[in-house]
Formats: sequence, C-alpha cells, structure tokens
Amino acid sequence: MPLRTKVNDLRKKRLGLDFGADEPQDMAAGEGDGIPLPASGSTGPKDDRFYYFWDRFCARPKYPKVSVTPSLDVDIEGEPSHQPDSNKEGIVTSSQKASLSYDEAARACKSKVRAIAEECKRLNVKYYDRTWDLGSVDTLQSLEATEVPYSLQGLAGVQSVKRVEDIFENPQFYEDGATANDVCQGTVGDCWFLAAITALSGKPELLERICVDRDEKVGVYGFVFYRDGEWISEVVDDRLALRQNDDKWSYTSEYMITTDGRKAYKDIYPLQAGEYSISRLPKDFRENLRKGSNALYFSSCRSKNETWLPLLEKAYAKAHGDYQAIEGGFPGEGRIEDLTGGVATYLYSEHVLDKDKLWSELTQVNKDFLFGCGSRYGRDSDPRDDEGFVRGHAYSVLEAREVNELRLLKIRNPWGETEWNGAWSDGSKEWTPEMMKELGHTFGDDGIFWISYKDFLKYYPEIDRTRLFDDSWTVTQQWTSVEVPWTADYLSTKYSLTLKEKSPVVLVLSQPDERYFNGLDGRYRYDLHFRLYKNGEKTYIARSIQDSGSGRSCSAELDLDAGEYTIYVK
Repeated sequence: MPLRTKVNDLRKKRLGLDFGADEPQDMAAGEGDGIPLPASGSTGPKDDRFYYFWDRFCARPKYPKVSVTPSLDVDIEGEPSHQPDSNKEGIVTSSQKASLSYDEAARACKSKVRAIAEECKRLNVKYYDRTWDLGSVDTLQSLEATEVPYSLQGLAGVQSVKRVEDIFENPQFYEDGATANDVCQGTVGDCWFLAAITALSGKPELLERICVDRDEKVGVYGFVFYRDGEWISEVVDDRLALRQNDDKWSYTSEYMITTDGRKAYKDIYPLQAGEYSISRLPKDFRENLRKGSNALYFSSCRSKNETWLPLLEKAYAKAHGDYQAIEGGFPGEGRIEDLTGGVATYLYSEHVLDKDKLWSELTQVNKDFLFGCGSRYGRDSDPRDDEGFVRGHAYSVLEAREVNELRLLKIRNPWGETEWNGAWSDGSKEWTPEMMKELGHTFGDDGIFWISYKDFLKYYPEIDRTRLFDDSWTVTQQWTSVEVPWTADYLSTKYSLTLKEKSPVVLVLSQPDERYFNGLDGRYRYDLHFRLYKNGEKTYIARSIQDSGSGRSCSAELDLDAGEYTIYVK
C-alpha cells in the first residue's frame, strides 16, 4: 500500500500569564463607589478595594460564545472549499484515493463559479473580484518586500487593467487545447512556473483539469491547485494587466525615439541633445499596442486571442497573495506539485548513480513522471552562454526517445525562443531527413530543441523529477504540531508504518510552504529531515532527500517489503 506521510513543523508557543480575576465576596452596604479610602496614617486594616477595581479594569473580558456568520464574500462565492476531518486531538488525518481530494475541491470550486455567475446575471453586471483588485499594490507587491517589483516602477510597470473582451478581438479560452507552444513569459520572473506548465502540456488532461469551471460572458473563472496536502480553489475575474495606458486618458502616452545609430549606455554614455528625436506614434499603432496577447504585461499565449495562460497565472498569483510572491523558483518546487498533486524530487546530474535507471524514468515522461531542468549559472553579465542556454533558467522536458541506440531529449524554453546551438540543435549537421521524420521535428526559433542525453546531463546540473499519482495509489497523511528543540536532534514524535505486502512507497515530510506567507514568516527557518527504520533493526533503510529547491518538504521513494517500520523526524 503506497504511503505519503506529512507533518507540519511548527514551534509551539505557550503563554503563562493569567489575565483573569476572581470575583470578590459581596460587599457590605455602603461599600463601593464613593466610599473614601482610609486616611493616611490610619492604624486600621488595609483597604484593598482599590486593587479590586483595578483588577477588574485590567481583566480580560469573558464574552459569551456566539455563532460566526459567514462573510459576504463567502456568501457570494458559494460553498467554502472542503475541509478534512479532525480527530479529538485536532490532528488532520485522511486515507483516500489520490484523486478524491481533487474531486471534492473541484465540486466546491464549481459551486462558487455558478453562484457568482447567477448573481451577476440577476444584477446585469460582470464579475469584479473586489477581494483581489488587480493593479493595486497589494496584488503586485509582497508584504515587507525588500525591493519594489518592476510592475510598480513607473513606465516599466503595469500601466492599466482591462477586461478580456476589451483586449482581444475574438477571445478564446482554448484554441486547439493547451500546448507548449502557447506559453510566452511576461515581465514577472516566473519562468519556473511556466516551465512547469510546459511540462504539463505533454499530458493535456492534467493541464486542462486545473480550470474546472468558467463563465466567459460573466468573466469568472475557477481554478484548483494542490497546497499542503489538499486541493484548494481560487476564483478570479477576467481583468488583465497591460503594458500601455488605456483609453480613458486623453493625452498620448506612446512615443517613438529615433536615434542616429549611436548606442546608449545608461548612466555611462547617455544620448546627448541632437542625437535623437521624439515623435508621437500613429493613432492606429497606439491602439494596436493595447490589443491582443502582445499587450499583456504578464504571461500570454502565442495566439493573439487565446486567454487560458494569463488567467491561470493570475489565479496562481492570487493563491500566493500577489505576483511578486511567484518570482523565482524551481519547476518542480511544488509548482508541478501544485498543478498535479505529485511529489517532486530535486536531483543533481553529477550525483546520479545509475544513469540508465534515470533514462528509463525519462522515457516515462508525461506518463508516470514529469521532468524539468535548470541551466548553469554564469559569472559575467551576459544572460546567455556560448551553447545558447539562458543562464540560471528553467526548462521543460517534453519527450525522451531512443533511436538506433541514440538517446535524445526534447526540451523547451518557456520564453518561446533562444535555443541550444550544439549537436542536434536546429540546423546542425546531425540531422537527416529520416531523423526529422522519425522525431517529427521542424526547425525554427520557437524555444523547442533536441539534445543528446549525455549533453543534457552535462549542461543541466539540476533536474526536477515529479512522480504522478493515479487511483492505484492511496494517500495517507497526518498534520500535527511539534516541539522544536534548539539542537538538531530527532523529535519525540515518530510515525509507524505497516505493510502487509511488498509495495512501492513514497514518504514525504512537509511543513507549510513559506511562499504563501511572504512577510508573515517568523525569525527561524526550519529544515526537515527523516530516517526510515525497519522495526528490530539498528541500521536505517533510507534517509530523506530535499524536494526540488524549496525547504517545504523532503521525501524518499523506494520499494519496501512487508513488515513494520518506524519513521524518525527532525
């Protein structure tokens, strides 16, 4: 019986202060307000009535328990998302098929979308998400951000927000489904997230089930994501950010700078007077800047009328609080996890022991696994290296093929351009008409290229491997809070596992994803680790390895014989 186990690693805080006050005995007639305290120098007993009133003033009031009325937003958005059951100790537990959590979240999301659509039709208005007003600072910048994002930096930032029908001439959520060629990165640095989406494009049923319901006329879309062991839902409107000002301004905001051929370097060799001229762009050209996919500030589809990608990215940003929260990451760092409910593992190419075993898993891409990869970093300011790779960039593995004992991988850059220029790159000498036909490849700077397995391991030092789960897997999980010692010792909390027969097992130790709590995290960072022992043996069977780039979980995947096991965590 496959198993996934999760534990929430949070430090308990205990308060030892009691703000309550005991009720005094009944006071005699005449006592209370207006009774003077004993005169100074009195030899009588000390009068403590002042402290009685002072204690009552400082005491924490005890309010009666009242029922909590749902907020207006919850009423509008229909039923809340499902919540797992809790036992008497308040520990969340579940044991269910891997797809059951998704089904429950999808039903809750659909009820929200339908409730919103029905209300909007009654009121004759399009849906406006007032809880996440795109364009405001709260949707673009994280709490306590150390730097201002590009989206808020003057002319380089978001200039306006418009609805889908005002941006696209003939908007279509999908045109021939969601494909890798649709993905074009915008201004926000979420190439890792787009690489995860590209990796999913090889398995369209996974990508298309993320948007569970929509009403394009009303402008409401419902999406589901996997977070902290459960599927959650997000509902967004159809308002998208643009690079240019909208039509409500009466003055021209787009100009063209013409130079005499000199190259300007900011703060070093700026253009001087007489070396350039400024002119207004023609009206038709200005209007075209606000139309179609190219007008969008964040990610867009390559087709000028397709809308699924910018709306999916918007829902994902809302799930994290803002667009700045999704800048920087790893393709499998929960992002493929967040879209599939799978388990991601972060591998270094140089540490792979059995490269044939890894290759056999790569051939199962889009079936049992999804793969992403990260390119090398560089020391100079050039964003590209000599081989054509974008440095420190996330890519997706679309396909693995073995032809005549030659192992080749099909890779995609989420930019939709800039490709590898070595062996088996577009136009290289290795290609023959027969191989072009066999692999179904065409040349063009579309971000898709082939590379040999040997070069893949050489030029991609980081590999994101995500295990997918279907109904043949059973998920069991338990969240709890634990006392965290100041030394790196194993905790008193431990887990027991009993297998009745030999089985593949995936063990995952998790804590809440810090990306969801930017600006709200505490003073300490907690890294996770566990060891697996078979009962009665002193040597551990396996240790955990960190997931793909983040510190939110660690995992181990292995085949176990029937028996009883104990998992120690720290």
